[in-house]
Amino acid sequence: MDVSGTIDGILNQKSGDIFSISPEATVFEAIELMDNKNVGALLVMEADRLIGMISERDYTRKVMLRGKRSRETKVAEIMSANLTVTHPREPVEKCLHLMTDKRIRHLPVLDGDKVVGIISIGDLVKWVISCQSAAIAHLENYIHGGYTG
Repeated sequence: MDVSGTIDGILNQKSGDIFSISPEATVFEAIELMDNKNVGALLVMEADRLIGMISERDYTRKVMLRGKRSRETKVAEIMSANLTVTHPREPVEKCLHLMTDKRIRHLPVLDGDKVVGIISIGDLVKWVISCQSAAIAHLENYIHGGYTG
């Protein structure tokens, strides 16, 4: 499968919003923010420094299943701290393999130490579909004699 492009191409199609939360916030506040922004994960930031990520999966596995209380539990207690990250010039195909192999759904994008975005597995799937649709359109055009060389 030919999936051309780099992560910055995906980021350029997104709004540019980066949703984050403090490690001192409660898990309830994090879930509330995810709901309000319609996202499945938040970056956990101290000032401008990425220190972790909290996802719906973290909530269900580390709060609900363990009987903790979301209004009393701090984000720092359940966040994923050992993050896999990528950079804007990373090929899309490499990120697809990485996310599939590691079974992760969200990938922070850093340029040096600066967070420039976050991509989801859904973002990558949309990109792949777009690439495939463009290839099909090109082939159909070629078949019907519209090839311009």
